[in-house]
Amino acid sequence: MSPYSLIERLPTPSEHLFLWEAVGWGSVDPETAASSIARSLYGVVVLHEDQVVGMGRIVGDGVMYFYIQDVAVLPDHQKHGLGKMIVERLMVHIRQCRLKNGAPFVGLFASQGKEPFYEQFGFKNHAPGMTGMFTVIDA
Repeated sequence: MSPYSLIERLPTPSEHLFLWEAVGWGSVDPETAASSIARSLYGVVVLHEDQVVGMGRIVGDGVMYFYIQDVAVLPDHQKHGLGKMIVERLMVHIRQCRLKNGAPFVGLFASQGKEPFYEQFGFKNHAPGMTGMFTVIDA
């Protein structure tokens, strides 16, 4: 029996902040994180001995556009298949949400060097024909 369990729920703001910082993504404003998490479509956490050690969530419109967001696993718990378990469950949820004749767009941003991990789920870099772009609006 695995020492890990996947639970279908969003991370709490404190769990989100803890994992966010633990994987080296910097810091995030707790109020901003709480509001963002509350507007998520779906999420999962991975527990080990009643502690959250991994998370992932889906944002988007829930019909045509889905974005996989915040897939993170504590460094001490990486290399145990938890990231794969998280993404597989998120993809199952997206497939369940799709409309009968729909073909949802599923996007994500991968940390540098993690592209091969996401390729196993069918994600690919579409450059140069299509480029992912983003901006951050600072105060």
